[in-house]
Amino acid sequence: MTGERDVRALAERSIITTYRKKIWSRFVRAVREYALIEEGDSVAVCLSGGKDSMLLAKCMQELALHGKFPFGLHFLTMDPGYAPENRALLEANAQRLGVPLHIFRTQIFDAVAGVEKNPCYLCARMRRGYLYEEAKKLGCNKIALGHHFDDAIETILMGVLYSGQVQGMPPKLHSTGHPGMQLIRPLYFVHEEDIERWRDHCGLRFLRCACRFTERCETHEEDSKRREVKRLIAELKKTNPNVDISIFRSSYNVRVDTLIEYESGGVRHPFLERFASRGGDAEK
Repeated sequence: MTGERDVRALAERSIITTYRKKIWSRFVRAVREYALIEEGDSVAVCLSGGKDSMLLAKCMQELALHGKFPFGLHFLTMDPGYAPENRALLEANAQRLGVPLHIFRTQIFDAVAGVEKNPCYLCARMRRGYLYEEAKKLGCNKIALGHHFDDAIETILMGVLYSGQVQGMPPKLHSTGHPGMQLIRPLYFVHEEDIERWRDHCGLRFLRCACRFTERCETHEEDSKRREVKRLIAELKKTNPNVDISIFRSSYNVRVDTLIEYESGGVRHPFLERFASRGGDAEK
C-alpha cells in the first residue's frame, strides 16, 4: 500500500511541479481560454485506460481541489468487452492513482468484431454515444475526453491529405444527439511527448489500445492514417522544428475569402456566388 500512495503522490505532485509549465499551465490555459468548465458544471471524465485520459483525470482532480469555483466530477469508464487483463490493468492504475471509477458494461466490441471497414471509427462513435447516455444518468452536463495538441494537428492534416476537406478538432462541442450535453477537451494545448514524459517519470504503464484484440489493434494503428500523419509531422520537424505549432495556428488563421467553397452552419458558400456579391471589391 505504501508503494501505491507513493505513486499517487508522485503523479499529483509532478503535474504541478516538474510538469507545471508543460502540462498544468497548458491544461489551465485551455480551460480558461475556451471556458471549458464553469461553476455548477458536472463533468464526466471518460477514461479508456490510456495515458491521455488518466492524466486528464488527475488534472481534473487537481482543478477541483484548487480551482476558483466548485464543479461536480465523475470518472466514467465504459467496458465495451475488455479482455480480462486489459480491464485489470485499467482498474489497477486507477486504484494506484486514486481515481474512483464508475464502470458500466456494453457489448460494442462484439458489435464491431466482424466489421472490416473502419471498425475503430465505428467503435469510437458508438462508445461516445454510450458515454453521453451514462454521463447524463449521473447528472453530468459535460463529458471530458483526453484528446491533446497532437490529436488536433493530426486531424487537420488527415482531413486535407485523406478526406479532401479542411476541418479541425475544436476544444468543445455541443452534442447533436444529446441535448444539453457538451464534449470538452481540456488537454487541447498539452503535447503528447509531455504526457509520455509524465507517464515515464511516474513509472506507469497504461493500455495502448483497449480493444480485446489488442495486438491486432496496434498493428492497424501502425498502418493507420493517423500514424502515417504522425510520422510525417516528425519528419517535417527535422527541418522545421516549429512545424507542429504552425499547423495548429493555421486553425486560428483561416482566410475564408480565399477558399473555393466552404460550409458554415450547414450552409455551403460557393466561390462564384461570393465573387459576384463582391463585384466592387478592389484586388488585394
